[in-house]
Amino acid sequence: MKKILIAEDEQRMRRLVCDYLKKAGYETLEAADGRQAIAVFKANSDINLVICDVMMPEVDGWEVCKTIRKTSNIPIIVLTARTQEFDELVSFESGADDFITKPFSMPVFMKRVEALLKRSGASTENPSDIIEIDGLRLNIPAHEFTLGGRELDLKIKEFNLLEKLITNPGRIFSRDMLLDDIWGVDFTGDSRTVDSHLARLRTKLGVWGDKHIKTVFGVGYKVEINQE
Repeated sequence: MKKILIAEDEQRMRRLVCDYLKKAGYETLEAADGRQAIAVFKANSDINLVICDVMMPEVDGWEVCKTIRKTSNIPIIVLTARTQEFDELVSFESGADDFITKPFSMPVFMKRVEALLKRSGASTENPSDIIEIDGLRLNIPAHEFTLGGRELDLKIKEFNLLEKLITNPGRIFSRDMLLDDIWGVDFTGDSRTVDSHLARLRTKLGVWGDKHIKTVFGVGYKVEINQE
């Protein structure tokens, strides 16, 4: 049974989300403020997903995301009543993998939870599914990434972008295609999200990223594997 932490200071909303998750077969943990959320997360190493409100007392949701990202790549969904683009951008910069604006449809929310858990590699089926190119090694089901034998930390969206590109070498993906495939067709952000994530990927991959991840100007991105 997958375990989900819900950090939300509004009790009615927290209980509603917990009830839906429990009915769907998930185990839930609750936190009423950001400081408590961090404590619960640190005390439970088997949490599979964090759902976190932005505007919480003690410590806000963005700081919670940053704290979690120091030690974990588990998926994080940010909830907020704020609708400005700035809030969405800060959420992703803080380590969130999805951004949902209140009020929202609970059935749609549950589908996004299910999809994010699936994309996160929480399942360990087919553990032999390994891709290795030029010193880069991806264990897709285990959500493990190494370069030259050294493990690197990737956020979920970065992992999924790299997986998408590297399993289709030479194919050009437009920004819109990557948004639909990685963030989902209901994502309301713009193409700059793809650009910023790929820029961080190149930085983390160093020489490998500069050598193999190519921008096709005016079109999109691709991975080239036959570079001298």
